[in-house]
Amino acid sequence: MSFDSLGLNADILRAVAEQGYQTPTPIQSQAIPVVLSGRDLMASAQTGTGKTAGFTLPLLELLNQSPAPAKGRRPVRALILTPTRELAAQIGENVQSYSKYLRLRSLVVFGGVSINPQMMKLRGGVDILVATPGRLLDLEHQNAVDLSQVEILVLDEADRMLDMGFIHDIRRVLAKLPAKRQNLLFSATFSDDIKLLAGKLLTNPASVEVARRNTPSELVTQHVHLVDKKRKRELLSQMIGQNDWRQVLVFTRTKHGANYLAEQLNKDGITAAAIHGNKSQGARTRALASFKDGTIRVLVATDIAARGLDIDQLPQVVNYELPNVPEDYVHRIGRTGRAEATGEAISLVCVDEHKLLRDIERLLKREIPRIALPGYEPDPSIKAEPIVNGRQGNRGGGAPRGRSGAPSERAQSERGQGERRRADSERQPRKSGGGNGGGWRNGEGQRRAPSASNRSKPSAK
Repeated sequence: MSFDSLGLNADILRAVAEQGYQTPTPIQSQAIPVVLSGRDLMASAQTGTGKTAGFTLPLLELLNQSPAPAKGRRPVRALILTPTRELAAQIGENVQSYSKYLRLRSLVVFGGVSINPQMMKLRGGVDILVATPGRLLDLEHQNAVDLSQVEILVLDEADRMLDMGFIHDIRRVLAKLPAKRQNLLFSATFSDDIKLLAGKLLTNPASVEVARRNTPSELVTQHVHLVDKKRKRELLSQMIGQNDWRQVLVFTRTKHGANYLAEQLNKDGITAAAIHGNKSQGARTRALASFKDGTIRVLVATDIAARGLDIDQLPQVVNYELPNVPEDYVHRIGRTGRAEATGEAISLVCVDEHKLLRDIERLLKREIPRIALPGYEPDPSIKAEPIVNGRQGNRGGGAPRGRSGAPSERAQSERGQGERRRADSERQPRKSGGGNGGGWRNGEGQRRAPSASNRSKPSAK
């Protein structure tokens, strides 16, 4: 099958060809015809399978078939909601690339940078708006965006949005949309929570599930290195140096842990940088660019900050600490082994994390091979201790929780700051000088406290 057979017009096909794509991936070949038919869609595919183009290309085709009015401000006709700034920016770039020969306007908006340039761009009118929920509600609260004419709604990474406590923001957004619209829901997994959301959001949807449920790519080689917690950093440095790894994505459980590990690796002579929600958008962008071009060898990330990272041919992913939520393990190692490429996923596991490892293996329905490197064998006399802010501790109330019952990373790190504040991609107060001037791709904005009118909880449909 080729893209020519999917019902896309010549201008879109030309843009796709210029990006070097010739044959649609399984998720694209299945999802594109469904979207073009006007049906609601519930789709699941592993990261790196081309799912973004699976909804972007048909969305552009549908909008191009019914152009915006020649006079007056263009209404927002397609709304794409994403959980993180990085993912929003990535989708915005894809929309720009695929629509370069179409008379369609797009804009990306997210928190952490000035809201004013975003408001200015919206006044000029846009056809496609890519947004994080919190910033979108800020703009709507200031009457900067009208959602009453949205024809197509896309929820991307829906599972992550639920884990991050976005459900109430999603409901508020849905209440602003017209009842008659096409809904597309994309999720890495079909969890029970996702099915519940889909039942309220979608009408007679088609279902597409390319990858087996909660299963990492078979092209990713997985290993567990058993090691004492205090020797993890030493072992990681030795593995990077001894194997001459040039591009390694390392996951930590907390933002403080990411900072500390990056600092220690640099002291070991291994160039590294950390990305997480307390970093400014500019710092995150610079760190990612340096990682992609080889200026730094190691990128240390938290789970939420890593969502949306688009890195081709990433050879190694290291779980310096296992995630609290088993499904996050699948998302993490999905950064490698993308689009038919091979990859390696290494987990450094101490005695405290044995329960987390068992939960992951139960999800995968397989045992991950164990390795104890000579000189780094774990001390059998060390007893397991509760993991701070993890599943083995901190079970007290109220915070949004992941599918396993563990508090989400957002809830752990920003508990008590309010749900809107907590949810929107680990946002921090804007620092002076931030932003990029309000370009069409990487919209900017700062947080505002929600008004009383925004605290209502309308139904999901």
